[in-house]
Amino acid sequence: MDSEESSFVKLPPEEGLQDDGSENPEQLREKIDWCKELHRILEQDCANLQMAKEAAEQRTKELKKEEELHKVLEQQLTLHRDEERAHQLFTIKEENNRLMQEKQILENKLEELKKRVLWNNSMMMLSSLPEKKVIFKGLTVNKESMNKLMLTPQIRYPLLGGSALITFEEEKVAQRIIEMREHMVELSCGELEELEQCSVRVQAVPMEIPLPSALEIRLTPSRRSILLSALPCLEISREALLDKLELFFSKTKNGGSEVESREFLEDSDQVVLTFAQDGVAEPLIEKGHIQVPIGKGEYKVKISPCMNGDISNLQLQPSRCPRTVLLLGIPDVLSEESMRDALEIHFQKGSRGGGEVDALAYVPAGRAGVAVFVEDTG
Repeated sequence: MDSEESSFVKLPPEEGLQDDGSENPEQLREKIDWCKELHRILEQDCANLQMAKEAAEQRTKELKKEEELHKVLEQQLTLHRDEERAHQLFTIKEENNRLMQEKQILENKLEELKKRVLWNNSMMMLSSLPEKKVIFKGLTVNKESMNKLMLTPQIRYPLLGGSALITFEEEKVAQRIIEMREHMVELSCGELEELEQCSVRVQAVPMEIPLPSALEIRLTPSRRSILLSALPCLEISREALLDKLELFFSKTKNGGSEVESREFLEDSDQVVLTFAQDGVAEPLIEKGHIQVPIGKGEYKVKISPCMNGDISNLQLQPSRCPRTVLLLGIPDVLSEESMRDALEIHFQKGSRGGGEVDALAYVPAGRAGVAVFVEDTG
């Protein structure tokens, strides 16, 4: 296409007109030439426009083809991605199924091993536990409580001086005493020289003690200690019997070694022997029994593992004693026995809000005591 100047149409000059307004031949020729030039320029512009139109249409077709090709490629790519994703999902599912099958197989094997271990350990423990004498008392329990560990609580609680603990036979009496809060206890005793009769003010508050709400104990067998039971009843002292046992188990020919310590368990006829080296206790425990010469005879002694118990988790929560009241602020004006009698007399009177007293403990000011709480079976 020509430049903008080539397509610019110039108007013909209007000079040279004759007086009558007609054009002379020269002017006519110039006008004809100008028209020819204008026609040529217009044809050229038309041709250029036609070429531009065809080029634009061709480009439009190419763009449409590129767009269609792009759509096809996107569809193919999406399809490929979907196929690849589906293949990955299928592979993952297969791997997951395989792992689940392996897990189930391993769990079955683990369960069998647990059963074997439990069976073996139960047989070993049954054969190695110290012997205990038991008697049937006719007590029956519910089926639901068969797998529960029953503990008998015995709580030791410090009792400060100038206080007392009083337990009533009925809970409602204790609750009434606590609600009254303050009590005037009359004292009438010959120990008071100036006044034959006076009174002291004491405060009654509920008795709360921490009780375990959750308890976990980890038991581990000792690597150096053994438990000896079924010991003979001989006319010798306990110390002499310990010497005999230490002498026997300190010899390597009897399967023993140097004994580090020996002791009788509290409230039992069982002895704990601790060796100075590892690896001595296990072979003796596996034997279960051993003949021990004591004096002129030989006695069959039972050997059991010595278990160490550690509290791994203990959670406490406050618990109120429903029949017990804590009395505070008791002055030291009478002897211990006289004050205890005065307190019991006062709190047994129904007119004072009291009732039948089951137990009473008093600690004078300046001293301290320990109160023992047991399970209330009443």
